[in-house]
Amino acid sequence: MKLHPVIEAVTQRIRERSAPTRSAYLALIKAAASRDRGADRMGCANVAHAFAALPANDKFKVVAEKAPNIAIVNAYNDMLSAHAPLAGFPSIIKDELRKHGATAQVAGGVPAMCDGVTQGTAGMELSLFSRDNIAQGTAIALSHDVFDGALMLGVCDKIVPGLLIGALHFGHLPMVFVPAGPMTSGLSNNEKAKVREQAAQGLVGRKELLEAESKAYHGPGTCTFYGTANSNQMLLEAMGLHVPGTAFVNPDEATGGNLRELLTREAARTVLAATKQAKRIGELVDERCIVNAMVALLATGGSTNHLIHWVAVARAAGIIIDWNDFSQLSDCVPLLSRVYPNGSADVNQFQAAGGPGFVIRELIDAGFMHADVATVSSSLREFTKIPTASDNKLVWNDTGVSKDTSVVRPAAEPFSATGGLKLLQGNLGRSVIKVSAVPEDRHIVEAPARVFDSQEAMLAAFKAGEMERDMVVVVRWQGPRANGMPELHKLTPPLAVLQGKGFKVALVTDGRMSGASGKVPAAIHVSPEALGGGPLAKLRDGDIVRLDGVAGTLQALVSEAEWASRPLAQMPVDLTHGNGLGMGRELFAASRRNALSAEEGACSWL
Repeated sequence: MKLHPVIEAVTQRIRERSAPTRSAYLALIKAAASRDRGADRMGCANVAHAFAALPANDKFKVVAEKAPNIAIVNAYNDMLSAHAPLAGFPSIIKDELRKHGATAQVAGGVPAMCDGVTQGTAGMELSLFSRDNIAQGTAIALSHDVFDGALMLGVCDKIVPGLLIGALHFGHLPMVFVPAGPMTSGLSNNEKAKVREQAAQGLVGRKELLEAESKAYHGPGTCTFYGTANSNQMLLEAMGLHVPGTAFVNPDEATGGNLRELLTREAARTVLAATKQAKRIGELVDERCIVNAMVALLATGGSTNHLIHWVAVARAAGIIIDWNDFSQLSDCVPLLSRVYPNGSADVNQFQAAGGPGFVIRELIDAGFMHADVATVSSSLREFTKIPTASDNKLVWNDTGVSKDTSVVRPAAEPFSATGGLKLLQGNLGRSVIKVSAVPEDRHIVEAPARVFDSQEAMLAAFKAGEMERDMVVVVRWQGPRANGMPELHKLTPPLAVLQGKGFKVALVTDGRMSGASGKVPAAIHVSPEALGGGPLAKLRDGDIVRLDGVAGTLQALVSEAEWASRPLAQMPVDLTHGNGLGMGRELFAASRRNALSAEEGACSWL
């Protein structure tokens, strides 16, 4: 199938825009790749330190036999259900590589925090910048510079983007990403959302709410809604950086099988093969690869967070993308899946219906993806298949037709002719909305603004009964420079309650709402942020605001003369929010000061 002209045009525009930075990046990794291997290049003391703890046989292989040495960068901890299974992965990988005459070392661990734990708390203000911290941790792990390739073990929200950013700064190495898979299905996402709304109204208490949440989040593996973590896995499949079909296979300890272990062993064999073929990650992740990731995000109604994260990922490879690129792609890419929050199914149902393999095949066949990209496997076509275990061996089968057309559909019969995300522009700045999660009769909201300086203030107003009317809720001072751009997911239940009562409500914020953005229309990531002189700082209570997800506008309906003359409000200093005191927030002050805008990836390292 011929490539769709919009996909071709956007890719070419990105290529031309990125030519200077991409050329400099490729020259850098070419120079790094041209050196002698680390064990031959370094001084004897350096080499002795590097391999002192290796078993004698492994030490001999690396130094004398010049066997490939693979780095393992592990985001394991048992706080995150998605990362708990990673505890045993290094042993599996080392065992498999030894069978093939190679060695591996756990080069380093990187932090991994759970946004589900920190939602609505001070810890969430560290969340976004943990991505750059993970990238730095990855760089530290690989800085020992004695590796021929690397395996990146991680799954969740900021962890995969951080690992990928760090990996691309060592773009001369072949690398494969290794996930652990989603937990098995528990309480349905719709039931969970219903109980949350009941709790917001005081109809059920903490006991009932905790019981529901614990039934939803109940075992090892990723949360089963299609949030940022699972969007990560979809995008890595579309970029060809996984073992094909690995994303949504459950952890073995959740199913009693061994498919996940077989896939992890295959990842070890894949990176070993990639070292022999010189499949360097910095060369694999080119403009076409980035566009494929963007298309996959739009076709599945994935996490809004990736309009920040993948901008940063692309920059790490010398590629410059912006929200205009996402917007133009969204106008032509069809929506092929409905998974919560833009549907009722969870990722296990998505996988059973056809999963990433079905979506990627449909997008390739309809001309919406670059099929000619290089991958860690043989080709992107390999990622249209589903792995199974047969006689303790892996077998990949054709995806076939959709097993549930309420979850995934062919490109010829999409849920929508356009993607799940929309760019909004106007005198309030630039922002994005996840239209695929919002009922069509809510795509346009025009109402008086109610302006809050924190999410705590908004929740207090809701509890006091002050919000029983049509309104556009504005929560500002939530951008990267202000307080690290926390997710404001706790605002969804009360806003959903108001919407359920028949009020026209919307949210406008320079903060984030995460991959779990729900049915309430939300203009998020407003850029420039209020603290950076953005126009949200001009808004006042009672100003009429129009959020138009059809026309793509976000506008304060105030005369141009008055708007131009209004002074910018100043962020209030309050010990409970926004000033970076307590819970380790002081340590991230430099990140806040140096952060770029959300549209520039909120990078603190450029």
